Amino acid sequence: MNQSQICPRFEKAIGLLSQRWTGLIIYRLLAGPQRFCTLESGIKGISGRVLSERLKELEGKGIVKREVYPETPVRIEYSLSEKGHSLEPILRETEKWAQTWLEAEAE
Repeated sequence: MNQSQICPRFEKAIGLLSQRWTGLIIYRLLAGPQRFCTLESGIKGISGRVLSERLKELEGKGIVKREVYPETPVRIEYSLSEKGHSLEPILRETEKWAQTWLEAEAE
């Protein structure tokens, strides 16, 4: 493959990670298993509908695992699979880059 062509797998990976909210969801799950409401409150601006869609997509791609605990009420937790955890170095490097090169926006 020459330099002018982009690897289809790389293109697919960038497409996945650049999808709005996906990187933030994965980043939040690096801290460990979380319930839906914890994820929703921890990601500023995401709607419940979009969070639900993204979690389903990530689960379908084998990046996120959904665990249902048969309690009353039923408890559902989301966590990263091995495939999801393998994204940690990429997200940590992105975090370092952002700290060095991007300005924080005033809230």
